[in-house]
Amino acid sequence: MPDRRTLTTESGAPVADNQNSQTAGPGGPVLLQDQHLVEKLARFNRERIPERVVHARGSGAYGYFEVAHDMSAYTKAKVFNGTGTRSETFVRFSTVAGGRGAPEAVRDPRGFAVKFYTLDGNYDLVGNNTTIFFIRDPLKFPDFIHSQKPDPFTNRQEPENVWDFFSHSPEATHMFTWLFGDRGIPANYRQMDGFGSHTFSWTNARGEQFYVKYHFKTDQGIATLTTEDAGSLAGANPESHNSDLLEAIERRDCPSWTLKVQIMPVADADNYGVNPFDLTKVWPYADYPLIEVGKLVLDRNADNYFSDVEQAAFDPGNFVPGIGPSPDKMLQGRLFAYGDAHRYRLGINHTRIPVNAPHAAKADNYGRDGAMRVDDNGARSKNYEPNSFDGPVQTNEPHYGGLPVAGVSGTYQWDKRETNDFEQAGALYRLIDEAAKQRLVGNIADGLAQVNHREIVDRSVSYFRNADPDYGERIARAIAARRA
Repeated sequence: MPDRRTLTTESGAPVADNQNSQTAGPGGPVLLQDQHLVEKLARFNRERIPERVVHARGSGAYGYFEVAHDMSAYTKAKVFNGTGTRSETFVRFSTVAGGRGAPEAVRDPRGFAVKFYTLDGNYDLVGNNTTIFFIRDPLKFPDFIHSQKPDPFTNRQEPENVWDFFSHSPEATHMFTWLFGDRGIPANYRQMDGFGSHTFSWTNARGEQFYVKYHFKTDQGIATLTTEDAGSLAGANPESHNSDLLEAIERRDCPSWTLKVQIMPVADADNYGVNPFDLTKVWPYADYPLIEVGKLVLDRNADNYFSDVEQAAFDPGNFVPGIGPSPDKMLQGRLFAYGDAHRYRLGINHTRIPVNAPHAAKADNYGRDGAMRVDDNGARSKNYEPNSFDGPVQTNEPHYGGLPVAGVSGTYQWDKRETNDFEQAGALYRLIDEAAKQRLVGNIADGLAQVNHREIVDRSVSYFRNADPDYGERIARAIAARRA
């Protein structure tokens, strides 16, 4: 047999016996002086860190992004400039509502988060497998998630809560139409599209600014599950999505996505038919066609799930020069919420965990101390700026152009373009074929038929009727049939 390494305690001392605790005689009680035992049990008690409030169940892998079409006309971001430019990436996929042990083959949006390790630092694009979302204002997000999570009394997800929140949120009609349609349960992570979902801003070297939406189109083709097949798979293999991704990369069947973008000149935003910053709306391709950027490829599994996938921290506020936010209210809320969640869950030095640290650049600032600081902590250099000695200095070059917004502070309702929450949902319903309409109606009716409060059902059905009269009428009949 090959020589094996010596087992040690956390302090590096060799362990003589890892099978038997120290006791007072052969049959006596265990001794508190057994440092190896105490340390081992105490560490075990603390091995679990808080799981994510949402997107707790996930999988991830390393890969690269390669530019196929230079985007320097629209952005100075090096990651998208120069045909053939390649950047290392880490991607995490996830379900939204379930905890870490929840099954993956469920009707639920999927997280699609990409960390680009660029020459100008890390750029995090944190999106979903949907172009849209349930709500458009971050003030509603905690309530929305509470309605999707286990009820405080029954400790299970309650259709009554899910549909009650929906019945008070007409802007969710578009997303519910998508979620309960055929793409609501992806067969795996490889065979689904990904989207930045939000509207972002790009700025080129001349200072010209554009609004942009990201679309990652799967090269494996779309594959989905029916409600019945998903139920069987979730019971037989709760880790179905994780296993599929892991095994595909191990056998070198490396998944890839083609990144395409929609680009809107800033001047178009004020007069466009829908508010371009409303996360419940899409920009039709006829107005802003897809422009190909490059290829995202995943080719390496993490060697340790906890180190890389569980500790991966994606922050929508991690921009690089040439890329920035937009007035999208949901995005603005996430710029705070994500970083704050990581500082709670992983600590203030989470950005120095290898999966989160810059790979192609260097983090160099005056942040010091905090729990789990394991580098030289700045050594002898000064810990303030400006100073007269050494250390990093600012570039005086803005990351992105200033957003063209102004006004008096206050709480405002959305503008007149948002008075119709149902038009795009109706268009989506009319777009799909008859068989898909029947499955969509059936999936929604299955949920609403479990709701006891008649007013919740009536409000919900009225939204689908507003989207399309046939759509709502079919749902009403299907609910009645299920209850009969």
